[in-house]
Amino acid sequence: MSKLTAPRGTFDILPEQASVRAGVERTASELLERAGYGRIETPSFEATELFTRGVGEATDIVRKEMYSFDDGSGRSLTLRPEGTAPVCRAYVQHGMHKLPAPVRLYYLSSFFRAERPQAGRYRQFWQLGIEALGSEDPAVDAETIVLLATILATLGVTGVRLRISSLGSPATRAAYSEDLGTYLRANAPRLAPAVRERIDQNPLRAFDSDDPGTREVMAGAPRLLDRLEREDAEHFAAVRELLTRAGVAHEIDPTLVRGLDYYTRTLFEFTSDALGAQSGVAGGGRYDGLVEQLGGPPTPGIGWAAGIERIMLASGEHPVTVAAVDVYVAFEAGRADAFAALTALREAGLAVQMELGGRSLKGQLKQADRLGARFFAHVEGGSVRLRDLLAGTEETVDGRDLVDHVVRS
Repeated sequence: MSKLTAPRGTFDILPEQASVRAGVERTASELLERAGYGRIETPSFEATELFTRGVGEATDIVRKEMYSFDDGSGRSLTLRPEGTAPVCRAYVQHGMHKLPAPVRLYYLSSFFRAERPQAGRYRQFWQLGIEALGSEDPAVDAETIVLLATILATLGVTGVRLRISSLGSPATRAAYSEDLGTYLRANAPRLAPAVRERIDQNPLRAFDSDDPGTREVMAGAPRLLDRLEREDAEHFAAVRELLTRAGVAHEIDPTLVRGLDYYTRTLFEFTSDALGAQSGVAGGGRYDGLVEQLGGPPTPGIGWAAGIERIMLASGEHPVTVAAVDVYVAFEAGRADAFAALTALREAGLAVQMELGGRSLKGQLKQADRLGARFFAHVEGGSVRLRDLLAGTEETVDGRDLVDHVVRS
């Protein structure tokens, strides 16, 4: 019988890796909560309509990458491919628009996309993300970007580069998309087949193409930044000024696009040289019409998502933190007495492990050393031979006094 393995594009998180991930998540959570963000978690699957309406039917995510299924009653459900639409759905459903604005939320969740697996990109992956809903102040844009820059720096992500742009209003973007589509059709023979196929659905994605011919065509394409309305241009200038005042280096990239239809105005992406060609580590932008599109009141919003796996790859080696062991409980014949000692020590809030592998007494001592235990407690009926492995001393104590003796030491 063949050996079973995890499906391609997925991975197991082993204990030593979980410790590193927990450190990444803990650091990010602490930074965000100090800034007023509260954690939200949405279901792993949602109505498929949420993503076709919110993300956009012409996007690659909806057309090619979603895991959708019938729930048995004729309703189509989808494993969530991204976090913003579900959070906005929850914002509407739970009446969070009644809360003082902006409503600041963050999540640490798993997501699913049927895309080609590569280093740091999987079909099931984890993201850290934030959403700030209810304010169109440029300072909200800047705050979210500065928070992300701070998290990446604190976690040791190297070679970071921040690119920003603006998509303006939906009307500006729509008019520009028509002009860009006309330009692309005029140069269709020089474009990659995949780009030609989606000129009518999503012409802006042509800027993402790695095809040499397409890149040559796009070098001469019109730029959306040149067509921003005055109010949008002023908003973008204010965001840039605030980033500069905060000391966050950035560069304007008029070719920057993201693969989701809901973005408006501010758009940004953090890349890392440590990740090679697939350098994106985090990104996001403003989505001022999404909540209304999902049935809620007109609500401006902005957010970002950062891949946990991408962060870990870009920040290099992480030392594995081994949980401290206060006491290792050993025995030769009195299992019940040893188990009672284990329980009492744990109830006192100590980190305790007990021999469960059938080792000899000598083997148990070696195991205690491997675990870095402070005390080795050899239970013998009502008494305990307690060895302080740090001090190298040993004494016999009454089993009833064991907890107090360890706590006082």
